[in-house]
Formats: sequence, structure tokens, C-alpha cells
Amino acid sequence: MHQKNFTFHSSFPKAEHSDSFIDLEKLMAIVVRRARTIAACVAVFVVLAVVYLLFATPVYTSMTQILLDKDLTKYAESAPPQANAQQADMEISSAVEILKSSEMALRVVDEAGLASNETILNPPMSPAALLKSGVKLITSAFTPAEPPPSEEAIREGQRQKAAAMLQNNLSVERVTRSSVVAVSFRSTDPQLAAKITRAYANAYLTDQLNANFDATEQASVWLQERLNDLRQRSQQASLEVEKYKADNGLTQAGGELMSEQQLADLNKQLIIAQADSASAAARYNQYKSIIDQGPDAAVRNATISSSQTDNSVLQQLKTRYLTVQKREQEVTQDFGAEHPQAVALKAEREDVTRQIFQELEQLTASYRNEYDVARSREASMRESIDGVVGKNSEANKSLVHLNELEQRATALRSLYESYLGRFEEASQQRSFPIAKARVISQAGVPTAPSSPKRTMVLALSVVLGLMIGGSLAGFQEFRDRYFRVEADVRTNLGHKFLGYLPLMGRPNGGKRGFWKRQTPPAPATAEGSGDGGVAFERIMRIAVEAPRSSFAETLRNAKLASDVMLQGHSSRVIGVVSALPGEGKSTTAANFAALLASSGKRTLLIDADLRNPGLTRMLKSSPQVGLIEAALGEVPWTSAVKVDQRTKLAILPVVLRDQLAHTSELLSSQGMLNLMESARKMFDYIVVDLAPLAPVIDAKAFSPQVDAFIYVAQWGSTPTSVVKNLLEQEPHINSKILGVILNKTDMSELTRYSEFGGTERYREKYISYYTEPAAPKVHAEA
Repeated sequence: MHQKNFTFHSSFPKAEHSDSFIDLEKLMAIVVRRARTIAACVAVFVVLAVVYLLFATPVYTSMTQILLDKDLTKYAESAPPQANAQQADMEISSAVEILKSSEMALRVVDEAGLASNETILNPPMSPAALLKSGVKLITSAFTPAEPPPSEEAIREGQRQKAAAMLQNNLSVERVTRSSVVAVSFRSTDPQLAAKITRAYANAYLTDQLNANFDATEQASVWLQERLNDLRQRSQQASLEVEKYKADNGLTQAGGELMSEQQLADLNKQLIIAQADSASAAARYNQYKSIIDQGPDAAVRNATISSSQTDNSVLQQLKTRYLTVQKREQEVTQDFGAEHPQAVALKAEREDVTRQIFQELEQLTASYRNEYDVARSREASMRESIDGVVGKNSEANKSLVHLNELEQRATALRSLYESYLGRFEEASQQRSFPIAKARVISQAGVPTAPSSPKRTMVLALSVVLGLMIGGSLAGFQEFRDRYFRVEADVRTNLGHKFLGYLPLMGRPNGGKRGFWKRQTPPAPATAEGSGDGGVAFERIMRIAVEAPRSSFAETLRNAKLASDVMLQGHSSRVIGVVSALPGEGKSTTAANFAALLASSGKRTLLIDADLRNPGLTRMLKSSPQVGLIEAALGEVPWTSAVKVDQRTKLAILPVVLRDQLAHTSELLSSQGMLNLMESARKMFDYIVVDLAPLAPVIDAKAFSPQVDAFIYVAQWGSTPTSVVKNLLEQEPHINSKILGVILNKTDMSELTRYSEFGGTERYREKYISYYTEPAAPKVHAEA
């Protein structure tokens, strides 16, 4: 074959990455492309906000401010403690939680008489609360009736419910980083909101007074009880320490027992003994393994111990053995094994073998004795250590317990002294019951509702609409990982972009559609290429019937790329492939071949998709023989070729065979190789419609016979990652790709996906250069 491999590079530079972190042009293009989605989300949220404002009940908020001021007690206390920032934050947080507590809410209910207030007990209910109440009412109808509660239980229930409602509508917050706490209450009644807010402030001040008085009394009583108990426990712990020392005779010098030093020395000696024992065992086992193999094997392995001991006798015997053995082999080879000198040398060799084996036995016995001595010494060391460990462990246990007793006695003594000082201080400095807080802003009656705020609600609805719309648009953009514009091809694949093939129509009812006007069959003979003519569907001749269309211009670009990249080829084999089925590669191959044939080039179109021959299905008459029979040698390949009399395009179809399982082997067979060699001699261009790359390996098997590939991807349908991964896995196909064609392109939507400055945005300016065909409501899906 006249086959050469070329690596084709895109004539366009790859897209450069923006220096900025955010590409504003791409972002604006996305916003424009998804503007309808974002606007719809904003409109929905604005409508929801308007509905909410129309039906929401106005709520009023009254607020008071309380200052937590320790300076109020500085004249009553001689030395007030200085609190750091962390302690101040903790005190303010504690005050906030006290105001939010249920105990404070119950006190406000009692002081303000809110246990029977209908506004508190039965406020306007939200839709969720109404639904929950209805479910509870329905559930109660099917549950057993409980006995009616007493009046006291009813009053307590109303009191608890009023307190819970106060907690739900109460807000307590710290004002920035100050010591001021803001208390606010929300209610549908402005007068009631002010009343409850003032009641909360008064209840908190009263609670502070009561807490200071109760804490002073309780601290004095508790400290007195603890001092008595700690005094007795401290004395008892000291007595236990002295008694334990006397009973166990524990004396220490430098904090370490004598037995510990002895144990350390024995451990060092044991380590040395273990090393000697391991070394002796290794030598003994090595020589014993040699002896166990027998005299002959021992002689072969006798030199293994040369680096471990001074055994010059063994080395001399080994040298003598090798010399005699070599001499014996020479004499036997020259004079035969029965020669007297050969017999004498054999006897001498056996005698040397016996001497070597005896020497090895003596060395083995010597190493056995050394091993036994080392083991005895190691065992003696272990017995000595065990004895010392037993004595030392008992002493250590006693010391551990003694340390525990001493620590306990010391801790109790320190604790007693600390409590004694605190008790004396508390006895001398009694805290006066003065509240460390005051109201700095009285609660007033609100004049305007605090919620809902119309401006904020509308603005928030717009913001939420923009956020949700932007998120939805971003999600749609993230999922749109398909080929849309020229930049997608160059950025993801790095190949030349050949152009767009417009979407010519859609199938009706899920079936393949055809042009209404069809070219009638022309009875003509194939000129030197077969036994008869054949009529093609009009969809196969779009580029011929509309030569000034953008469809034909894209295919001319592909022809120009093949002429430039394949200069010097007398015959050019161009494969048309795609990643997935249904991307229109068969239609592209047929129109590309028809364009070549109409330009006067001898062109052969081969349908090599042996499992799903979409190209053959476009023929108006079914062939009887085709590529399979020609490759198997059943018929001459020229007899299977059909010719279109209008374009003079020769086509080699496929007749399906159910029993043909290994289609890839057929495409790479010698028969197929011979067929292509013969076709190269007769045609200028051979266009091969190959199977998709993803489902089968037919295109990979046929690729060595192809000069270049045209890659077809469906616009807006073929995932970029699928094509990129397939080409990365098949570098021999990737290196031969002329360029990429985006098929079934919706030209009306093309500008929406183009960036600012992209050629697609100027399509309307050069549309006058094209004369599009009458729109047939069909499109080949082969």
C-alpha cells in the first residue's frame, strides 16, 4: 500500500486563556443567552412578593434598651473585681439568655396579667399553622376522649401558652460590642407590644436584685459546710500517708530504688547474649543444611562458609577437588571412562569428596557446641531478670500507691486553705443587693408596622429571583457540555474547524423523512465500475443541487483541507467518523463524495458501517452484493459498485449478514487490503463511511488504510468530553483528522452561543453569499 501517516494541525490558534480570573465577555454572553430564564425567575418571585404583601398581617415592634453597668455597685463594694473582655462577653451573653428564658416569660405573664389575653393566646395564624391545626383537629377526632381538665389545670395551661407565645415573639440582642442589650417584642397590637416590652425590663431588674441577695446567703452557708468537711478530710489524708510509709518500709534515695539499677544492667547483658545466640544459630543452621544434603551436595556448597571462619583446609580440599574433577573430565573426553588414568582420577575425586564432607561434619559439631553455650547463657540472663523484676514490681506498686496518698493529702490541704480565704473574705465584704443594670431607653408605642417592609420585600424578591435565575442558568450552562461553536472545537479538541452543516428538517413521527421530490432512477451502466446504475435519495445530493449553500461551502472547505494536507497523494482515502450513532456522518460522507464527483474527480464512496449501513439504506434500490462479498472474495469488487449517472459517483454498498460477528477483522483482513489497493489505482478520492468510534472498533481496525479523517459531531447533542476522551484514547486516528464538522446545526440559535467577536455573530452580514436549498422537512440521521 502507498500509505503514509501525517499529523494534521489546526490552522487556527488555540483559544488563549484570559489573564483575568473572570472572563467578562463569556459571562455577558451567558447572561444574554439565559436572559429569558433569569427574567422568568425574577417575575415569579416578584409576583409571590406582591401576593405576600397583600395578605400579610402588619406586625408592630416595641423596643427598650438595658445597660449592664457594674459601676452601680462600686460604692457598696470595697474592691470590685476587674473583668476582662472575655468575661464581659460571657456576662452579656448570660443576660441575653436570662431574658429569653421561660422563667422570665412566666414572670412577665404574671406581672402584666397576660394569661387570659386573647391577642397573645390566639394570634393570627400563618398558612402552615392553619394546616397544622387542621391536622391536629382531624387526628383528635379519632383518638379516645380524655377527661375534662380542672379549672386550675386550664389556667396553668393558658399561663404556659402565653409564656411560650412571649418567647416566640421576643427578640434580645447585644448592641454591637457595647454592654447594652436591646429587648424588642412583636405584636399585632402596638399598645400591647409596648406594655410587654416595659414589663420585661422591670422583670429583669427585679430578678437581678433577688439573685444578688440569694447568692450572698447561699454562699455563706455553703462555704461554712465545706470548710468543716475539708478540715476533717485533710487531716485524715496526712495520717494515711505516714501510716503507709511505716507499714511498707519505703525509703528512697534520689527517687529511684536499688533494684531498678540492677535490672537495667541485666537487660544490657541479655541483649548481648541474644545477639551471640542468634549468630551461633545462623552458623550452625547453615552448616547443618549443607551436611543434610549429602556428600555430593556438601562438596558443591562447601565454600559457603569461607567468609565466616578460617577454614583454609576446606578451601584447599575444594581447590583440589575442582582440579581433579577438571582433569578427570579431560582424560575421560580424550581416552574414555575405562582408561586407567580416568579410573584413578575418579577414585581420587571420591576420596577428596569424603575428606571435604568429614571437614564439614567437624565444623558443624563445633558450631553446635557454640550455639548450645550461647543459649545457656541467654537462659541464665532471663532467669536473673525475672527474679529482679518480681522484687522491683512489688516495690514500684507500693511507691505508686504512696504517691497517690501524698497527692491526695496535698490537694485537700490546698483546697482547705483556698476555701478558708474565700470564707473570710465573704464574711468581711457582704455584697449589697444593688442591681448591676439600668434601663437607658424606655419602650414606646410604635406608630408604623415593622413588617412586612414593602420595599425590602420587593427588593429581596428581585434579588432572590436573580439568584435563583442565575443559579438555574448556571446549572443549564454547566450541563450544556456540547459542541456549539467553532471555539468549542478548537478549545476542546485542538483541531481545525471545517464549518457548520445546517439542520435541514426533522423526522416526522419518529421515522426517517425524505425530500418530497426524488430523482427518478436513471437506467445507465456503471462506467467501468459495476454492472448497473443506481438512484440516490435527494438527501445525498444537497451539496450538488444547492452548490451555493452554506451546506456545500462547508464541504468545499473539507475538500480544500484534504487537498492541502494530502498533497502528493495520487489517490486519497478519507474516512468519515463520528463518536455516536445518529450524528449524520453518512449524510455528510454521501454529500462530500457527491461534491468531489461533481467537480470531475473520480470518486468512490464505500459504506464501511457493516453493522448499521445507513448509507446503503439511502439507496432507492437494495443491492444484492456489496463490500462484505467483495472483501471475502466471493465476487469481484467492481461488480458490486453502483454508479449515480448524474454525479458519476461510484458507491460500494453493504449487504447485511447476521452471521458476520467479527466485522473489525473483515475490515482489517487481507481481502480488504487488496480491495483498497485496487481501488486506489482507479479513483482519485475514496470516501469511507465508517462506524461510530464509541460503540464498536471497526473504525480503529480500518484506520491504517485511511489517509485522513473528517470528524462529524452533532451540534448541541454530542458531549465534548466523549469526543475528547475517544480521540485521546486513539492517537492514530486523532493524528489523521483533517478537521471537525458540526452537523444538524440550528442556525437561528447559533448566535446565542457565540462569544463577543465570534464569527457566528456576523452570520447575518454574509448570509447573502449563500443560496440555501428549499427547506426539506427532513434530515438524514445515519
